[in-house]
Order: sequence, then C-alpha cells, then structure tokens
Amino acid sequence: MGDIHVVFGPQGAGKSTYARTLAASMKGTRFSIDDWMIQLYGPDLPKPLNFGWIMERVKRCERQILATTQEIAKNGGNVVLDLGFMKEKNRSELTILAEQVGLVSKLHYINAPHDVRRRRVLNRNSEKGETFSFEVTPVMFDVMEKEFETPSEAELARATIFITHAAA
Repeated sequence: MGDIHVVFGPQGAGKSTYARTLAASMKGTRFSIDDWMIQLYGPDLPKPLNFGWIMERVKRCERQILATTQEIAKNGGNVVLDLGFMKEKNRSELTILAEQVGLVSKLHYINAPHDVRRRRVLNRNSEKGETFSFEVTPVMFDVMEKEFETPSEAELARATIFITHAAA
C-alpha cells in the first residue's frame, strides 16, 4: 500500500511548491484543488465571486480526488494532497477515512510568518509563475486568513512533518 501525504497550512506558506517537490521526490501523484477548480470551473466562475458556489464545487472535486487517492494508494502508489485542508475537522476526517480503509496518512504542516505569506501571494499575482492559479486580492487574502485553523498541539503531535518556511 502507498501512503497519503496531506499538505496543509495557511495561504502563501509554500504548500504548492512543497507538494510538487514531495511528489517528485517519491514519484507520487499530486492532486491540487486549485488545478482542478481552474480546469473544471474557471471559465464559469460567477462575478462577483460567490463563496457558496465555489465551495459546492470544491466539495465535488474533493470527493473525486479522494476516491482516486484511495485507489492509487491501495495499488501501492503514494499520493500528495494539496487541497487546502483549512480546518482541523477536514484534516481529521481524512486521517480517519484513510485508517478505515487500511491506509496511512501523513500530515505535512507548512507555515511562514504572516507578512512573508502575504507578500508571496501578492507577488504570485503579478509573476503568474508555476504555482499561480488565480488572482488572490488583498481582500480575499484577509478573508481566507480568517478561515484557516491553526493546528492544535495535539494535531501537531500527530504530524509526520512540521516545516516553517521563514525565508521571503
């Protein structure tokens, strides 16, 4: 059986870059919610943005990604999930789901100071590099910043990897 690697942290922490590197290092399959959302729903995004509309589609993508993840891992492949995992509940549910089907999940917490993350996100908007999926405005950054639940000490104790990227 393969392992499921759950990459999580606040926006701009370096999750997507880390997930790409991790997947390449283990010849694993990487799933990014941003990639799926832009490919499947990008042209249909409502204007102005509607959070409920977006989250319904995120949930659809996550269900399919997780079903495919289980199949890959059961067949011996490693999977790296870059799905946001903003809430402890989401991270916990995935861990429980993996255990129920006999798979191992490993948490990778990626973080950086607030000012570094904000600067990265705003720079990503203008540079449109490898990890750019869509523009995150300063207002969107502030809204999403409030959505992320910092892991508790108990959750971090279960994490396989804890990384702080302090570099700009």
